[in-house]
Amino acid sequence: MVEKAKDEIMALVDEALFNFKNISVEDWNAKPNPNKWSRKELLGHLIDSASNNLRRLIVGQYEQGTKIVYDQDKWVSYQNYQEMNVDDIKALWKLLNHQIAIVISRIPQSKLDNTCDTGMGKAEVHSLVYFIEDYIVHLKYHLQQITDSNYNA
Repeated sequence: MVEKAKDEIMALVDEALFNFKNISVEDWNAKPNPNKWSRKELLGHLIDSASNNLRRLIVGQYEQGTKIVYDQDKWVSYQNYQEMNVDDIKALWKLLNHQIAIVISRIPQSKLDNTCDTGMGKAEVHSLVYFIEDYIVHLKYHLQQITDSNYNA
């Protein structure tokens, strides 16, 4: 399971970086409306997701039930991705995903059922397997948004 997840993440990153070449700087910066994220901010959100999930996958191997939450809107705002160079955002996203893939591939089978609590205000306890599977689903969802030519329409 972990090796398959590693390979899938690496393939998604490679495919996305190839597809990103078709997105203009203007399209990276454009916001569909003032309350929605631009493509740069969506990719930044995926950086934040990778960072938080990386922490969950590491800490979850040696601590059970640790509370690790994040407020996605605050993270995107405080990181200020909209003002960053898109090539820097792409590079950071690529490297974080390579690291998360490596960490996933090294999680021992005996640790995959360990848990983390991600609930804001109430408990939401999930296993490391859940985080791995959910991370890939989440990655695919937002990469589809980023590469959708109608995103800003």
